[in-house]
Amino acid sequence: MKVLIINGSPRANGNTSIAVNEMVKVFEAEGVETEVLQIGMKDIRSCIACGKCAEKGACVFDDIVNETAPKFEACNGLVVASPVYYASANATLVAFLTRLFYSTHFDKTMKVGASVVCARRGGLSSTFDELNKFFTISGMPVASSQYWNSIHGRAAGEAAQDEEGLQTMRTLARNMTFLMKSIALGREAYGLPEKEAPARTNFIR
Repeated sequence: MKVLIINGSPRANGNTSIAVNEMVKVFEAEGVETEVLQIGMKDIRSCIACGKCAEKGACVFDDIVNETAPKFEACNGLVVASPVYYASANATLVAFLTRLFYSTHFDKTMKVGASVVCARRGGLSSTFDELNKFFTISGMPVASSQYWNSIHGRAAGEAAQDEEGLQTMRTLARNMTFLMKSIALGREAYGLPEKEAPARTNFIR
């Protein structure tokens, strides 16, 4: 089992990292291999809808997005973690995810996704919903916890005081591990769900 973790915070040792590291401890105890990519401080431009990825099989901007693509393809689960800015995710992370999901054409069906959000006070639920949409458009089951996958903290290190938030992260990692293992067993026994040819409906006549 492999989990790829994308930390969208620009602070390498901030509160988002505290949440991620709490999950990593559980994954390691469960025998799940993890890799954490810190991308929040990277210079990542957004998608320009050029369509070249359909021809090249990769994004036209050859940066960390293309470097991450094979790691995404190889993993059983993807965790996306972000601080909350104006009730939404870090724009660098959103640009990264938009290009990563759009430019990769491998089948993402049944890879398990989980989003983690960190804020001083508000905007957690809207950011959580925003990040989950990347999973649900891609046939990826979303792992849940005992509460929405959030943790609180403003100053560096404050999230370590959020006992419920830390417990939520540990529960999320355990649930995600169980889901990945269950899907692997089901895939061996039954294969993946049958796919229909895509039906593309536009609303302009």
